[in-house]
Amino acid sequence: MNSPSQTKPATSHFRWIICALLFFSTTVNYMDRQVVSYLKEFFCTATSAGGFGWSNTDYANLIAWFTLFYAGITVGAGWIIDKIGTKLGLAISLIVWSVFGIANAFVGGAITAHIIVRSLFGVGEAGNFPASIKTVAEWFPKRERALATAMFNSGSNAGAMIAALFVPWCMIYFGDQRGWKMAFIFTGSVGFLWLIFWFWLYNPPSKQKRLSQTEYNYIHIDDETVADQSTGDKAKVAWWKLFSYRQLWAFCIGKFMTDGIWWFLLFWLPDYLHKQFNMTKAEIMLPTFIIYGVAIVGSIFGGSIPMFLIKRGMPVYKARMTTMFTIALFPLVVLTTQYFGNVAHFGDMAKYLAITTICIGATAHQAWSANIFTTVSDMFPKKAVGSVTGIGTMAGGIGGVIVQKIAGYVTDAFKATPQHAYLIMFVICASAYLIAWTIMKILVPRHKPITDL
Repeated sequence: MNSPSQTKPATSHFRWIICALLFFSTTVNYMDRQVVSYLKEFFCTATSAGGFGWSNTDYANLIAWFTLFYAGITVGAGWIIDKIGTKLGLAISLIVWSVFGIANAFVGGAITAHIIVRSLFGVGEAGNFPASIKTVAEWFPKRERALATAMFNSGSNAGAMIAALFVPWCMIYFGDQRGWKMAFIFTGSVGFLWLIFWFWLYNPPSKQKRLSQTEYNYIHIDDETVADQSTGDKAKVAWWKLFSYRQLWAFCIGKFMTDGIWWFLLFWLPDYLHKQFNMTKAEIMLPTFIIYGVAIVGSIFGGSIPMFLIKRGMPVYKARMTTMFTIALFPLVVLTTQYFGNVAHFGDMAKYLAITTICIGATAHQAWSANIFTTVSDMFPKKAVGSVTGIGTMAGGIGGVIVQKIAGYVTDAFKATPQHAYLIMFVICASAYLIAWTIMKILVPRHKPITDL
């Protein structure tokens, strides 16, 4: 039974300042990650024309190795963050990925060297989401977690939007031979500014002097057990025991099936626009900026739906799964992308129609992402959130590796007819979410809190 002081809205809003810090770390994370997608055309240009002479498969291997290291390390990153806490864990993660993001500028054009550095970059990036999801679990009541996750997760779109404008600008302003290097150096340096604010403002709720007692009580309004109310951000977790729970496998399947779709949109969208509509670097900037920008709205709206349903009496898990099923229907629109993108049928309108369908798919993914991340803190106690998120993100990364390899294979196999390659990829993108939701629902048909960790 909640006390009167707990049922009143919080009189302070420091938790949203913490959310803003997570938003900016995720923005930096995805800005740094996204650089290579706007350099693909240069990487795959023949050496005689000043490029690196890579094939589509070479580029896919670069992304796949980054994804593989990112995926593999997230398991350990989540466990470490549960041990050392989010403050230090996220700071270390950002330092590592920033250093190796900058290092990409100094390895020349050899594909092997880029793969090694980008893989180490992935090691650093692996800590961002386990730390951020754990922070949301510590700082927000369950009814607000999807919205808070959507807010910070929209940083992935903001980072992609910045990269969409900044990287092509670098290539145009500095020229190809210097521009690719400057893109890595400038984006990799930004994260060090974020560290100043992180160390200044962040402490867990139990140690945060800026947090009012009323807001502290409100943060715990939806907690179901005494263990769930633990406020420390360092805790022991029976790590291998996590694999005995269907809830973990449901989260992993959901991530495995859908994470790669977003990564495909991040790393292959500029290539699609170039090959499908012959867009130049400058022309690609605006549509990609729009797609990632529109997805921010979808992310926040998708994150707000469960809160609306919960406040009207729907149980937390049912509200989450109802929302995710609705969201999973929207990517089916992506099946029409190549139909509407047929220039012979629709003329100049084709690119706008295709971009519209991709906008819908990208928006749906971000809404889905905000909710699937929040299922972790719905089902597991706070002390396990970092570990579970790390394991699930590893599963998502493995799915991402597979999607990148498929994309590289089909774009090389259909080099003369890239529209066929992208038709295959859009079919995969459209169907993944409903399949993922169905499997998740079969594994966890109803919510039961885990109390024995």
